[in-house]
Amino acid sequence: MGLFGGQMANVVEWQEYRDDIIFWKWKNDEIKKGSRLVIRPGQDAIFMYNGKVEGVFRDEGSFDIESDIIPFLSTLKGFKFGFNSGIRAEVLFINTKEFTVKWGTKNAVNLPAPGLPGGLPIRAFGTFTCKVSDHMALIDKVAGIKEQYTVEDVKARVLSGLDPLLMKWISREGKDMFNLQANASDIGRGICVDLDMEMRKLGIAITGFFIQSVSYPEEIQKMITKAASQSMVGDMGRYQQMAMTDAMSRGGAGGRMAVDMAGMQMGMMMGQQMVNQMGQQADRQMGTGTGQKPNFCPNCGTKTGGANFCPNCGQKL
Repeated sequence: MGLFGGQMANVVEWQEYRDDIIFWKWKNDEIKKGSRLVIRPGQDAIFMYNGKVEGVFRDEGSFDIESDIIPFLSTLKGFKFGFNSGIRAEVLFINTKEFTVKWGTKNAVNLPAPGLPGGLPIRAFGTFTCKVSDHMALIDKVAGIKEQYTVEDVKARVLSGLDPLLMKWISREGKDMFNLQANASDIGRGICVDLDMEMRKLGIAITGFFIQSVSYPEEIQKMITKAASQSMVGDMGRYQQMAMTDAMSRGGAGGRMAVDMAGMQMGMMMGQQMVNQMGQQADRQMGTGTGQKPNFCPNCGTKTGGANFCPNCGQKL
């Protein structure tokens, strides 16, 4: 890749043919006189000589190695190319872009739950984002023994410690085991902090962790659905009002029928209110139900004048 063998100059570059590679190591017998270093957008180039980092170059562009690069290398500043000699060096290209990685639990995670001795088995799925954070740590822990490092390698490392972190953050926060999706953001932030702390040892930062879905065993899911249905039925009056309002707003035959039904209900309600008011007024006039003597005899209609008995028919008041 970019090699012009023999005495000809080299082009030291990384032509990214995959978008999931975090670093790639350029290796050749020698970097010849007149060779150039090409750094593309989203790349850093690290020169290594005898296993030691000589310089880190972050600016994109095409550079003459003899005049633009060697003067900045730690132990090779005075190196002079001979006619038949070159530098026996390695160049490590780092992908500086942020990666988005899909994850999912391979096996069900048994979370402690009241009434379930074996725990509540769940599966979860989502994404996390990561990027290179420390060149030196990456070289020391990974690049020294690998030719390249991929997103799949990071994913495998993350998944190896994910199950206990899920249990930790769900249990620690006292979350509702049957409504984890509502608390997914808080749980994800906690997991992100722990994963980032661990992965930074390898020079990789976990910049985000997101839980997109949580699935329960079929029988548990049926119970959750049933509970939600019973909750809705418990407030059926309000549900009917909302459904009628929605039908009225849509118009058409269904909307007109809803308007007619609403009118009938309003008429019935107004009629009932009138009956109640008339009954209350009659009670006040007759004095019934209030503990007071009526102004008129309920038997013959004669004015009582506050007496205990009707002066006309003798009815007890």
